[in-house]
Amino acid sequence: MSSPVVLIMLLMTVTILLTNLINNSAAAVLMAPIAISMANALGVSVDPVLMVVAIGASSAFLTPIGHQSNTLIMGPGGYKFGDYWKMGLPLSLIIIFMGTPLILWIWPICKIMR
Repeated sequence: MSSPVVLIMLLMTVTILLTNLINNSAAAVLMAPIAISMANALGVSVDPVLMVVAIGASSAFLTPIGHQSNTLIMGPGGYKFGDYWKMGLPLSLIIIFMGTPLILWIWPICKIMR
């Protein structure tokens, strides 16, 4: 688990799971200091790690309590709590496995020495 890429994927997964239980802003505020200290400990750039937190905190698809829009459509749509996993889990996996490489492609993990 010493690879920064694996740790970034793990950070994205934890952030996605957390944002489905609490508000997305609270998840970002809670995970950002952890991400910054993780980046400093690994000696990598903070930018991609914080983008992982931002994207992960915006991915509340697994529960109706993760985002207010999910809660609003639950009653009129006739959805049950478990229905959110049917589309939310594949979508979350796509975000983890496609978002992480794209973030690392746009924001390189290596620190630029100035």
